[in-house]
Amino acid sequence: MFENLTGKLDRAFKTLRGQGKISEINVAETVREIRKALLDADVNYKVAKEFTDTVKDKAIGQDVLVSVSPGQLLTKIVFDELVKLMGGRNEGISFAHNPPTVILMSGLQGSGKTTFTAKLGKLLKSRGRNPLLAACDVYRPAAREQLRVLGEQVELEVFAEDDQNDPIATAKNAIAYAKAHNKDTVIIDTAGRLAVDEALMDEIARIKDAVQPNEILFVVDAMTGQDAVNTAKAFNDRLNITGVALTKMDGDTRGGAAMSIKAVVNKPIKFIGTGEKMDQIDLFHPDRMANRILGMGDVVTLVERAQEQFDREQTERLQQKIRKNQFDFEDFLGQLHTIKKMGNLKDLMGMIPGVGKAVKDMDIEDDAFKHVEAIIFSMTKEERRNPDIINGSRRKRIANGSGRSIQEVNQLLKQFGEMKRMMKSMNKLMGSGRDLKQMPMFRQ
Repeated sequence: MFENLTGKLDRAFKTLRGQGKISEINVAETVREIRKALLDADVNYKVAKEFTDTVKDKAIGQDVLVSVSPGQLLTKIVFDELVKLMGGRNEGISFAHNPPTVILMSGLQGSGKTTFTAKLGKLLKSRGRNPLLAACDVYRPAAREQLRVLGEQVELEVFAEDDQNDPIATAKNAIAYAKAHNKDTVIIDTAGRLAVDEALMDEIARIKDAVQPNEILFVVDAMTGQDAVNTAKAFNDRLNITGVALTKMDGDTRGGAAMSIKAVVNKPIKFIGTGEKMDQIDLFHPDRMANRILGMGDVVTLVERAQEQFDREQTERLQQKIRKNQFDFEDFLGQLHTIKKMGNLKDLMGMIPGVGKAVKDMDIEDDAFKHVEAIIFSMTKEERRNPDIINGSRRKRIANGSGRSIQEVNQLLKQFGEMKRMMKSMNKLMGSGRDLKQMPMFRQ
């Protein structure tokens, strides 16, 4: 996400590199490039102008420290203003003191509202809640069935009334059902339209009045740019939404919606969808997003995703095996599967500082590990657990079974051997009790 904007901002900052100090002339040139980058990213014109005017005013009034270059200083100013522009901090769900908390989903047809309803339910469930999904889209063919299927995928109960064509009655009945069955959260999926119209607004406004939701989330496709901002304003004017959920952020290389909505609508972005899978949903953190926009990565989110997927007991067992130099291909395969669960591979690499720029033009598929898995699956259990027994004839059989070349099998075995040697060296280093600062490579 934000690939185009990140590249253009990086080029804008280059105009200040090599400059000894900040002047009104060189800042004006850089700010002009920043404004152009924002407008190309489909950021609202008024928002882009006010943003760059603020950046320029703050930059000209700053003294550059000896240890900081003008480019670094301007990057820091832009980062601070980006964080402020996108809301300052994450704002999650406002839960009711007396359950159930009612969350009303709103948005146009095709925005991914029904899918996001299930994703949000899964996220809240993973954090200890007991959500009920309510199917209140009574118009779109198979809308109820779609939510039922998604509910099965995320293992959540779905409340639907196939013989009821009044969405207001269904919403009220869902809340009554939640109270009777100890559900502490009700997420109401509503009907969308192909465009904002009076009938849509009137119906969802009546649902709002009937159920008095704690949260009204506006779900919108991030790739629609300024259209997303305009639609959010229309819904907010009528419903007074409490927050925005941006879907399809993984396909948004521009970023205009994410950067404009808070300033135009004055409502926070609370969640983002980062892929098609049910667990590809994140809380929106303005500071982390600003880091990614400026090409600085997002290590915090990367660590959080890893923590969600790594089992503590499994990790401790793995550490024991590494200490005993018993790490094998079974363990290696398990780690590959865990990494795949964390999300899109290119997106994950983009969270590592400095790597995002390197991979932005690379075509990294989600199945990038499939040839490695094919080779490992072609090994016997004995070979996976004891790779040292894999001789020439075994390598040929593994290559034939996996549909890969002997050279690829040899390369994997070589890389695995090097990795084990590195682990062994680290074990010796840790076991020796030597202070790392005494090692030659760590000396200043």
